[in-house]
Amino acid sequence: QVRLVESGGGSVQAGRSLRLSCAASGYIYVNRCMGWFRQAPGKDREGVATISTGGDSTYYADSVKGRFTISQDNAKNTVYLLMDNLKSEDSAIYFCAITRPRSDTGCLDSLVRFGAWGQGTQVAVSS
Repeated sequence: QVRLVESGGGSVQAGRSLRLSCAASGYIYVNRCMGWFRQAPGKDREGVATISTGGDSTYYADSVKGRFTISQDNAKNTVYLLMDNLKSEDSAIYFCAITRPRSDTGCLDSLVRFGAWGQGTQVAVSS
């Protein structure tokens, strides 16, 4: 069983940056998809960014393209989300997820359907 622990959330002013971390432990797939999702009050959970093991495949939601960067340290089984130029609409609970890739779909869909999830970390951006 895999365990995910997110960290790095907090309260910041608009325009500032935060870096989230998600450390995986337990049974970790060699080939895997990892990603970040977020959920704001009253809204559905949405995919923010995903990355495959080799780092050659990434996805970003349109709302964060050019501002957020997902990266990973495979030796540490950790995925990061660097969030620059934060906006008030980025305020949400951010969740990390992991799964093995599926041959018939991409990382985002695989994580939504089959992912194991962390407990989340709160990000609050004030304008």
